[in-house]
Amino acid sequence: MNKKNLSESDLCDKFIRPAMEQAGWNGLDQIYREYPLRAGRVVVRGSKAQRDKSTVLRADYALFFKANIPLAVVEAKDNQHAVGAGMAQAINYAQLLDVPFSFSSNGDGFVFRDATLASGVLEQNLTLDEFPSPAELWSRYCAWKGWSPEVRQIAEIDYAPSKTPRYYQLNAINRSVEAIAGGQNRVLLVMATGTGKTYTAFQIIWRLWKSKAKKRILFLADRNILIDQTMVNDFRPFKGAMAKLSPNAKGVERIDALGGVTAEDVTLAVNKTTKLVDKSYEIYLSLYQAVSGVEEERNIYKQFSPDFFDLIVVDECHRGSADEDSAWREILAYFASATQVGLTATPKETREISNSDYFGAPLYTYSLKQGIEDGYLAPYKVVRVDLDKDTFGWRPTAGMLDKHGHAIEDRIYNAADMNKKLVLEKRDETVARKITEYLKATDRYAKTIVFCEDIDHAARMRQALSNANADLCATQPKYVVQITGDNPEGKRELDNFIDPEKTYPVIATTSRLMSTGVDAQTCKLIVLDQNIKSMTLFKQIIGRGTRLREDLGKTWFTILDFKRATELFADKDFDGEPVQIYEPLPGEPVAPPEEPLGTAGQAGDPLNSEDPNGPFGPQDPLGPLGPFGPGDAGEPKKYVVGGTVSVAVARERVQYLNAQGKLITESLRDYTRINLGKHYDSLDQFLQAWNTAERKAALLQELEGQGVLLDALADELGQAGLDLDPFDLLLHVAYNQPPLTRRERASRVKKRNVFTQYGPVARKVMDALLDKYADEGIVTIENDDVLKVQPFNQMGSASELIKSFGGRPQYLSALHTLGRELYAAAAVAVA
Repeated sequence: MNKKNLSESDLCDKFIRPAMEQAGWNGLDQIYREYPLRAGRVVVRGSKAQRDKSTVLRADYALFFKANIPLAVVEAKDNQHAVGAGMAQAINYAQLLDVPFSFSSNGDGFVFRDATLASGVLEQNLTLDEFPSPAELWSRYCAWKGWSPEVRQIAEIDYAPSKTPRYYQLNAINRSVEAIAGGQNRVLLVMATGTGKTYTAFQIIWRLWKSKAKKRILFLADRNILIDQTMVNDFRPFKGAMAKLSPNAKGVERIDALGGVTAEDVTLAVNKTTKLVDKSYEIYLSLYQAVSGVEEERNIYKQFSPDFFDLIVVDECHRGSADEDSAWREILAYFASATQVGLTATPKETREISNSDYFGAPLYTYSLKQGIEDGYLAPYKVVRVDLDKDTFGWRPTAGMLDKHGHAIEDRIYNAADMNKKLVLEKRDETVARKITEYLKATDRYAKTIVFCEDIDHAARMRQALSNANADLCATQPKYVVQITGDNPEGKRELDNFIDPEKTYPVIATTSRLMSTGVDAQTCKLIVLDQNIKSMTLFKQIIGRGTRLREDLGKTWFTILDFKRATELFADKDFDGEPVQIYEPLPGEPVAPPEEPLGTAGQAGDPLNSEDPNGPFGPQDPLGPLGPFGPGDAGEPKKYVVGGTVSVAVARERVQYLNAQGKLITESLRDYTRINLGKHYDSLDQFLQAWNTAERKAALLQELEGQGVLLDALADELGQAGLDLDPFDLLLHVAYNQPPLTRRERASRVKKRNVFTQYGPVARKVMDALLDKYADEGIVTIENDDVLKVQPFNQMGSASELIKSFGGRPQYLSALHTLGRELYAAAAVAVA
C-alpha cells in the first residue's frame, strides 16, 4: 500500500488510530475524532449573519484519560507532508485544551511534544509502535501537576452525565477542582455572560460532592429567578439532596414558566411557620437577601454553625459581595472556613471595591471578545443615534418655567443631564420613534430591552413606546412593559419576556433590574438611553444580548445607542484582564468608604438596587415622592419640560465588528476604501483581479474574509445598493466610480448580441442566465446548480442544456465569456 496515495482520512483510519488503540487507548471514551474546539465566528454582514468557516477549529484527535479529562492532541497530515508538519496546529489546540502533550503524524510515525519534560526532552520522534499508553501520560501529567494521591483521587472523579462541556468550560472546571483539591480556599472564575457559568459551577460542585471532598454546599445568587432556573435546569441532578434556603415561598410560583416545571420541583428548606431550617440537606441554594438583612431574625444563615458548609459558590459576585461592609459579605465572613468560589462576568475593580482582593486573581478568564471570536457568543452591530439637544446642548430662555411651574436654572444642559437633571418629554418621543422605526424595519417582535436612567424614566419610556406602537398596544397591552423593582406587575412579566416561546412582552423598559442575571436568550435589541460610566455595568448590559440561539433565529444582536455609551468599547479595559487596584493607604480603614450614589452606578450596589428583595428594599433614585424630594421647599430634582422644546436626530451611523473583532470607528465607506487599499495598490489592480478570477464568488468570499462588508454597504445605500452588483458597489464606494445596476449590465450585453455562434437552445440559456444575473447577481449564475432551477428546468434537464453547448467544457467557456462581457464595459469606462 502506497501511503502517498492515501488521503489524510484514510491514513487516520489505517495507521494513526490503530497505533493509538494498540497502545491501550479506548476508541469509545478516550479517542475523540474531529474534536470541536471553536464553533466558528458569526459575522454580521448588513442584515444577515453567517459563520466564518475559516475560524472553525477541530482537533483531528483529542485523547482523554476519562470523560472530560483531556490529556493530549494529535494532528494528522497526509503522507505528502513531513511527520512533524502538524505540530504547530497540535500545540495551538493543546493550549486551548490546557494539556501538555501534542502529537503530529503523517502515518509513518509521530512527533511527540511533552511540555512536562518528564524525559528531559521536549520533542522526540516515535515509531507507530511507540505511542505512549493512557496510564503513562496520566502518570506524567499528575507528576507535572505535583499532585498528592489525595488530590489525584479527587481529580479523577467523573463529571455529571449531561451535555458535553466546551473547551473553556473544561478548563474552568478542571482547574477549579484541582485548585480546591490542592487546598486553595478562594477561587475566582471570570466568564462572560452566556458562556455557561452556572453549568460550570454545577460540574465543579458535582465532582467535589461525589468525591466527598465537599459534603455540604451553599450556592448564593441575588435573583429569585436565578435560583429557580438553576434548581430546575443545571442543578436538577441534585434533586433529593438539594433545597432552597428561603423563609418563604416567594418566587416558587414563578417556576411554571420554566419549561413546564412545577413548584413541587423546588424543595424549601425553611419551615414557613417556625422559620427553622431543615439541616438534613447537603446542597442549599439561596438568595443573599433571603438569609441576611438588617433585622436579626432575617439572618437565617446564623442557624447554621460557622463550619457547617464546606463549599460556598457565589454567583454574580461582582455585586454586593465585593463590598466589604455590605450585608451580603457578612455571610461569606461568617462561613470563612468554607472554600469559596466567586463567579462573575465582570469582576468589580475600583479603588474602593475589589473582587480579586477577596477571592484572589482569577483562576480562569473567558472573555466576551473570546466568546465572540470562538463563535459561542452572538456578535453585534451598533446603531449610534445622536440627538441634537444631547450633542449641542440646550439652554432655557430667561425666566423659563418647567411643566410644574419651577424656574429652570440658567445653564447649558447636555447629554449627561438628560433624564437626570432635565426631562424633555419630546426627547422620550423621539427615542421611542427611533426604536419603533428600527423594529418595523427589521422584526416588530424582536425582544428588546430599553435601559433607562432611572425608574421614572423607564415609566415615561413605556408610555412613549406604547404610543409609538399604538396599533399593536391597543389590543396587546403587554407588547411594552415596564420591568423595574417598584413595579410588581411588570416584574411578573419577566419570565414571559425571557421565555423564547412567549411572544409578549416584546419591549421591556428598565433601569438596572435587568442589567444582570436575566437569561434573555432571544433578545435581539439592546437600547442604551442611560449614562453609563461603569465598565462593570456596561459589560453586564451588553451581556443581555450575547446569548447565541441559532435554533431560534438569534445569531446576532443590535445595540441602539442614544448616549454614546458604546464608546466604552474602545476602552483598553473593555475586555482586558481584571486588575487589582484596591490600595488602602497606611492608617486608612480596611473597610473602604461607601461609593457615592450615582458615580459608578454599578448594577447591584445596594443603594442602586431595584430588587424589592434587596437588603434595603426598593430604591428609586428619585425618592418616594418622584421628582420632588422631601423638605427641599419644592426645589425639583429634575426639571420637566413639555412639548415646547423639540428634539431631533443630529446624526445616525451604523457600526459593525470588523474581521479582527474591533468596532469600525470610521464610516463604512472609508473603512471599505482603506481595506481594499491594503490589498490592491490601485483601481487597475482591483480590475485585473476581478477580471482574471475564474469565479467571482471565490473572490467575493476572499474579500469578505478580509473584512469587506458587502451586504452592509448595500444596506447603507438603500434600494440603490441592493440593485448593484458587488463589483459596482465596490467601484462606487471605494473608487468613486459611477455604478451600473445589474439590469443595466445585463441589457448592455444583450444589445451587443455576442452569443450568435451558439445554437437556439444555448442562446436561450444565455439569455435566461442574463435575466437571472439581473435579478440575483453573479454568484447565482456561477452556481453549478443554476440549471436545475426555474426557468432552466422548464427548458430541459441540466445535462441536456449543457449538451446544447457541446459539453461541459464548452458550457463553462460560455459562462466565462458571459462574465467577461458583463464587466467589459466597466473596464473600458474606467480606463
